Amino acid sequence: MAEANPHYLRYAIMVARRSRQHGNRPFGAILVSDRGRILLEAENTQVAASDCTAHAETNLLREASRRFTRGLLAHCTLYVNAEPCPMCAGAIFWSGVGRVVFALSSSRLYALTRDNPDRLLEGCADVLAKGTHRVEVIGPMIEEEAEQVFEKQSGTPNVIAH
Repeated sequence: MAEANPHYLRYAIMVARRSRQHGNRPFGAILVSDRGRILLEAENTQVAASDCTAHAETNLLREASRRFTRGLLAHCTLYVNAEPCPMCAGAIFWSGVGRVVFALSSSRLYALTRDNPDRLLEGCADVLAKGTHRVEVIGPMIEEEAEQVFEKQSGTPNVIAH
């Protein structure tokens, strides 16, 4: 499935674009089964929901935990357009998802969104490495493509990080 990573990451970037079009921060996540089937997708809804925890990953994982068993999730991959923050890494761990693949690194995201002073500077892989079960982390991949959704649009201020 490694050769499919860019395809799924591009899909997550498309979901992030949609999130931005809906007035939220541009973050998107998709959950893919071990057979390559897209099971769920979710946008960031922090602004629309007035909820600081409504990141794309947490929105997706809440629904995934309701719909699927932990055993099934262990064989799934979460694809996201940007490296999950520590809160989302915790949600990934607690959900039981077995693998996360991200496009844009948090360091590159922070360079793009430097106007946001609030940051947790711990990488997703570092957080997940401290858990009692293994979660595979792959990324960054296709960063140049992933950056585009964060670029300033005419009349729109640069979007801050999640």
